[in-house]
Amino acid sequence: MESLNQTLFLWLNAPEHPSAFALTLAIFFAEQLIWAVPLLIGIGWLRGSDATRKTMLIATASGLLGLLINQIIGLAWLHPRPFMIGLSHPLIPHVADSSFPSDHLTLWWALAFSLSLQRGQRIAGVALALLGVPVAWARIYLGVHFPFDMVGAIAVAALCAWLTLREARWYLEPSYQLATGIHRRFFGGLIALGWVRE
Repeated sequence: MESLNQTLFLWLNAPEHPSAFALTLAIFFAEQLIWAVPLLIGIGWLRGSDATRKTMLIATASGLLGLLINQIIGLAWLHPRPFMIGLSHPLIPHVADSSFPSDHLTLWWALAFSLSLQRGQRIAGVALALLGVPVAWARIYLGVHFPFDMVGAIAVAALCAWLTLREARWYLEPSYQLATGIHRRFFGGLIALGWVRE
């Protein structure tokens, strides 16, 4: 399996002299697009209905659980990144830690899968899930992940999306009340102006 993983990596990894366009595009997908996650959650919370806010909380729980599971996997099994074994030179800076599963893609797909499982947000969830594909390509292209790291991210993200939705009755209402209280304290002025929902 590791041989296949490395073969696929070499097929998808950037050539020795990548074009400026491909490099710029890959860096955007690998490093910048991830900021769409907090932006989407923030907009959904500030402008959305109560149902949308609860959807965002479940999606957030899915992403956080995914990152926690990844940390546990990384502690239990240190899988080196391509540049750690001399298979490539990374085209973006990255710490030499465990590559499996990809944290970027786990967070991205956990949010996407969570939204796609919930009513009213399915189209957004599917769109986000599809956008995860170029993100996965970019992380491999730039030499910081293997293809199987992305397969692991899909598995962890799907599990977390399902689990956090299934068990929402245990945490959703208390976390919603807490988040609403914090929201009113921080955004009281904007709420009074009508710029942000109460």
